[in-house]
Amino acid sequence: MKLKVKDQIYEFPEGITPKDIASKLHLTAPEQAVTVSVNGTLRDFNCPLQEGDHVIFWNFDDALGKEVFWHTSAHVLAQAILRLWPNAKPTIGPPIEQGFYYDFGNLSISEEDFPKIEQEIEVILQENHPTERMEFANKEEAKEAFSTNSYKLELIAGFEETPISAYKQGEFFDLCRGPHLAALSKIKAFKILKTSGAYWRGDSEKDMLTRVYGISFPDRKKLKDYLTLLEEAKKRDHKTLGPSLDLFSFKEEAPGMPFIHPRGLTIWNQLLAFLRECLKEANYEEIKTPTMMSRELWERSGHWFHYRENMFTSHVEERDFAIKPMNCPGCMLYYRSKTHSYRELPLRIAEIGHVHRFEPSGALNGLFRVRAFHQDDAHLFMRPDQIQEEIHEILKLADKIYRTFGLPYRMELSTRPEKSKTIGTDEEWANATSGLKGALDDWGHSYRINEGDGAFYGPKIDIHIRDALGRFWQCGTVQLDMSLPEKFDLEYVTATGTHARPIMLHRALFGSIERFFGILIEHFAGKFPFWLSPYQVKIATVADRHIPYGERLQKNIEALGIVCDIDASQESVAKKVRNAQLLKTNYLLTVGDKEVENKTVALRTRDNVVHGEIDIADFLDKVVKERDARALMSPFSAGV
Repeated sequence: MKLKVKDQIYEFPEGITPKDIASKLHLTAPEQAVTVSVNGTLRDFNCPLQEGDHVIFWNFDDALGKEVFWHTSAHVLAQAILRLWPNAKPTIGPPIEQGFYYDFGNLSISEEDFPKIEQEIEVILQENHPTERMEFANKEEAKEAFSTNSYKLELIAGFEETPISAYKQGEFFDLCRGPHLAALSKIKAFKILKTSGAYWRGDSEKDMLTRVYGISFPDRKKLKDYLTLLEEAKKRDHKTLGPSLDLFSFKEEAPGMPFIHPRGLTIWNQLLAFLRECLKEANYEEIKTPTMMSRELWERSGHWFHYRENMFTSHVEERDFAIKPMNCPGCMLYYRSKTHSYRELPLRIAEIGHVHRFEPSGALNGLFRVRAFHQDDAHLFMRPDQIQEEIHEILKLADKIYRTFGLPYRMELSTRPEKSKTIGTDEEWANATSGLKGALDDWGHSYRINEGDGAFYGPKIDIHIRDALGRFWQCGTVQLDMSLPEKFDLEYVTATGTHARPIMLHRALFGSIERFFGILIEHFAGKFPFWLSPYQVKIATVADRHIPYGERLQKNIEALGIVCDIDASQESVAKKVRNAQLLKTNYLLTVGDKEVENKTVALRTRDNVVHGEIDIADFLDKVVKERDARALMSPFSAGV
């Protein structure tokens, strides 16, 4: 029978499995294949294949590969803990962005227990039990198998589909949709990271559980590199650096909603000024829509029925309202405010909207996961023949923005999910996907295809930026939407006078501006380039008699739009230098008798290079050029 393996057609005998194909094609190492998708759905390696199936193998470096690798590892963790604490009650153990966790009832452990857990994990990996899929025909069978675990019984009661699946390895079996690794021997390195408390199903009214976090890799070097990365990440943690640099804070009175301080607002305003400059050059129009809108709007968009638990709602004058969790519906109303001609298209509408979403308190994470944030949204309305060109323009804009911050990136194209779970015709999906793929091909950069991972309303391109530590963050997104234009009955007048539905693209490049702010803090380790820095220049006086000269300098520097502070305290010069370094100040200008007499300054840069006496006009000329060019490197840096 003929099968498509990635992009090639092969002839195979009847009854072949993905495991057989991986063996024939020599794709058995973790860097080649740890899981497989068949026709867009993740499957086990031993599943039978049929004529015409489309098979794609995913390795550990793929997101889907990590998901299966780490979910299997979560089961190994649970198996080890049950061997050591037989009375513990396993609940759920999902993969997360970096590793996995497993929650347990009736378990109390500390970091001192980690070595013996890891030792037991090593025993299990050496035993190398095969992973076997089990299926229960109905809820009664599943309940009987998990009769001693009330948490599993609650989960089973909520299942809608049968059969109910579980996975077994040795003596351990657990409820699971799967798939799993074909063999535990692919897991070569395993580390318990931390433990914490967590409420069952995120509900503070329910049991407090013990959550154990871990991570695993297909080789020990990857684990070593990851642990080194963790140590460096701790030094760059924006939740520590941000408050220490007086950039932002969080208050109990507004959980998950950041307070941006004056120094943080300096960065914030520069980000927005840069963004708006880019939007103007790319011919966007900017709008502002209301923060709170009526239930009727959210019913029409579908959010009231499918997203209400994440929305902040209010009842005013016998009407229900909701604070917007996203900007899209407001932009739909703006588009409908007048009749549009085909001559106006493409129409590029931007909104830097303040949105609110309810996130469980346990999920909040500094600026990375908040309840109130700003999105640099845009909605582009166009004719079908304009899709590819518009996406190309978005990619050009994204490239300009990310390069300005020194952020490399990768792109992923996510295609149509299972047909029954999507809207739109086959032709519409084919045209939309072709437009996105054509733009990516024309762009000339490599990209990945995530088969079946698009939204129900259209295919999408996700852009993942890479920070200084090599971590990837999904920020940019380009989504083609065939749903909202239909729900809001959007139209334009064609060249022949008829009415047609516009094609609409959602796009965001910073994504959440708060989150992007946090990423930048960690990317630069608080040492922002001059144009972004909240501590650009500091003047340090040697003695009180130098203060008048220092103050005149400060005024002249501030007149150029440069952030300039003066340290005229009684501290020693060494202490003033240290204080400036703690604040990551770009340039420290020391003034003493010689500098006052010669009308100069003594320059020290943030990388602790002492340049000595320098003409102030020459210094200011260089830093103004540095700022205006949005340069990443200082003209005074070592080696420049």
